[in-house]
Amino acid sequence: MCRIHLFFRIFAPANHQTTIIMEQNVKSLIIIGSGPGGYKAAAYAASNGISVTVFEAHEAGGTCLNSGCIPTKALCHDAGLARLGVPTDFSVVRQRKDAIVAQLRNGVESLLAQPGITFVRERATIVDDHTVVAGDGTYTADRIIIATGSKAKLPPIPGINLPGVMTSTELLALTEVPRRLVIIGAGVIGLEFADVFAAMGAEVTVLEFMRECLPQMDSDIAKRLRKQLERKGIAFELGAQVKDITGSAPQLSVAYERKGKPLSTEADTVLVATGRAACVDDFGLEAIGVEVSRRGIVVEPHTMRIPGHDIYAIGDVNGLQMLAHAATFQGYRAVNDMLGRTDSIRLDVMPAAVFTQPEAAAVGPTEDQLKAEGAAYVCHKRFFRSNGKALAMGQTEGIVKLITDTDDRIIACHVLGPHAADIVQEVAALICCNATLAQLRDIVHIHPTLAEVLLEA
Repeated sequence: MCRIHLFFRIFAPANHQTTIIMEQNVKSLIIIGSGPGGYKAAAYAASNGISVTVFEAHEAGGTCLNSGCIPTKALCHDAGLARLGVPTDFSVVRQRKDAIVAQLRNGVESLLAQPGITFVRERATIVDDHTVVAGDGTYTADRIIIATGSKAKLPPIPGINLPGVMTSTELLALTEVPRRLVIIGAGVIGLEFADVFAAMGAEVTVLEFMRECLPQMDSDIAKRLRKQLERKGIAFELGAQVKDITGSAPQLSVAYERKGKPLSTEADTVLVATGRAACVDDFGLEAIGVEVSRRGIVVEPHTMRIPGHDIYAIGDVNGLQMLAHAATFQGYRAVNDMLGRTDSIRLDVMPAAVFTQPEAAAVGPTEDQLKAEGAAYVCHKRFFRSNGKALAMGQTEGIVKLITDTDDRIIACHVLGPHAADIVQEVAALICCNATLAQLRDIVHIHPTLAEVLLEA
């Protein structure tokens, strides 16, 4: 019982505890998918008296837990040890990763076994706004939440299905480190795996179609991170358009064109990291007239409700913000809408991070976006090399960019450096409170900490 109680304290957002409950007409809920959006929405709904049935066609916990965020971060941790000279046996690294995933998956399964939640290990197909079929059964509820997540997006490159060409899911299942790894795509997934496998001893080449890696992040941060990864021996080919993949593992050849010049590189393994696509196929959306755009299921952005239906879509499947924590809070918002509640969740303030070493993290608009919009702003910069804790850690490479509007209100933060995600999280909280730079300046920070770099900025 204590274990389940702990999950509630973790997953139920604190600000909801004081919200006044209006008349509740929703008594039952079906959730399709048990990733962070699905299982946390289930726990929150059940804690508010709604009977929940969760359907999962694969493993509890979804992509994030089983083949995404969690196993990748376990590898990032061990890659950091390898760079410090700690002997690394890849079989031990894999065992540790798998043990972490298993432990957390067991926790999710315990959560889904609590009173008020029924967990059905079947693929569900939607019949109408209140009915799904799964296995040999038919299930009904007042509302439905679709939380089916996303899958790796594979571009139409000849040879994309050759043995040895894989997505992040298959790469995580490798039993040994490839000697030569070519990564197609320099987004978050591509860079994290590049950093991990380079630390483990692989020769890594990253091919990116755009002019810079991490195109959604601040261009200054992205460039600085790329240069640090290059110093680690990772090769980048920017503006590279992949033409085809030939050969057979471990003798694959990736042909690409850069500045009109045909080039190629050899690999034992090729990782395709060109983004994610919403999982919207084969569970009944067309039959009930749900609109699906290029990004995913179309929803009302403030409620996550599908227009004209008693169905909600949260997380990657709606394509609004493909982040695990976005799915979680979209789920809370959807349940609140069912309960007739208002909340103070700021879905427009969505921090994100890249867990390379050094980390990169951001919240709010980039300088590039503000310039394109013609917005007035002030950018305050500070480098980690003057921070005492960073010096003590031996991690002085990095920068903080704190952005304010003309009223001194904090609107964004972009960080490259040690524990960048934690620093950005502090600023995300300040943005949600509409804090000014002057107010931040008056907040006492522990010395010595990395977060002092914010005061210095």
